Amino acid sequence: MIPYENLFELNKPFNEAFKQRFSDFLNSGWYILGKYTDDFEQQFAQWNQSAYCIGVANGLDALTLSLKTFDFEPGSEVIVPSNTYIATILSITNNNLVPVLVEPDIHTYNIEPAEVEKAITPRTKAIMIVHLYGKCCNMDAIMAIKEKYNLVLIEDCAQAHGAMHKGKKAGTFGEFGAFSFYPTKNLGALGDAGAITTDNIEYADKMRKLRNYGSEKKYYNEYMGVNSRLDELQAAFLQIKLEALDSINAHKQKLAGMYLDQLKSDFILPVVDADYTDVYHIFNIRHPRRDELKAYLLEQGIGTEIHYPVPPHQQKALSHLLAGQHFPISEAIHQTTLSLPCSYCHTEKDAQFVIDNLNAF
Repeated sequence: MIPYENLFELNKPFNEAFKQRFSDFLNSGWYILGKYTDDFEQQFAQWNQSAYCIGVANGLDALTLSLKTFDFEPGSEVIVPSNTYIATILSITNNNLVPVLVEPDIHTYNIEPAEVEKAITPRTKAIMIVHLYGKCCNMDAIMAIKEKYNLVLIEDCAQAHGAMHKGKKAGTFGEFGAFSFYPTKNLGALGDAGAITTDNIEYADKMRKLRNYGSEKKYYNEYMGVNSRLDELQAAFLQIKLEALDSINAHKQKLAGMYLDQLKSDFILPVVDADYTDVYHIFNIRHPRRDELKAYLLEQGIGTEIHYPVPPHQQKALSHLLAGQHFPISEAIHQTTLSLPCSYCHTEKDAQFVIDNLNAF
């Protein structure tokens, strides 16, 4: 069986380092916002070509706190892609703001800049883009819109650790880059974890307070903050994996290259463009008989996933906000997309087996 993901195998190369790091952590006697968090924040900021990194509890909090920093008036609008994961939208509603969904580009699956501009109203305060599947959005066009309308730009980089547009990394274009280190991500923790990147020292200082009850000095609270601190142990583990992140990305790119080179034209494959460096957190294909294809691959011993089966505007949890809205491009993507095994735990032999069976479908 080739599973879609196997976190035990993925993390096996780091196990001895994890054990030693845990022992050091345990013996340190300092378990919250200590040396490991400080060091990881500095190292991740440097790796991501950002001035500052603020570790938080998870990717949703990274997005939520990014918006919270600006104290937008309740009811202000934030533009967001219609085919994103629900966390992106929850970060908007959690701030008493209004999500305005717009369609993606059918070829890249990332937010369509022309649709963003059409959706702007006097109430629009921010654009929250998502670098989906490990491909950067069209940042030239997005930045032009941001500057034209003087909007805040927040990047959801949960799937894009190391993705680049014209040599510039995801998370370095807007006011904030919000990262998730959920265990399946290219840089994955051994639990929940997240971080925010920024080049603005004032934003960074406020964010550090917001994540820690609104406090910089213990028992003195400047803001109505939350408890969303990057766990010290997860920071210690992330330091180890960060050293291997370029190799992890390169491995996924190699497997993706095999799929791109060898899969038949029956399948709609990810778009490749010289201006974009893709890191393939998810390698997705599209096919009109997606469900039949998924069942067939499972019969051959190949696990796949669907990212995502239900678009946000059809989720029960959001029906009070989005009922009656229709996004045909998003719906077409959700109905036909299939994610193939493309993990650090998979071998080239695994990928070849998947390719051979796909081409025989």
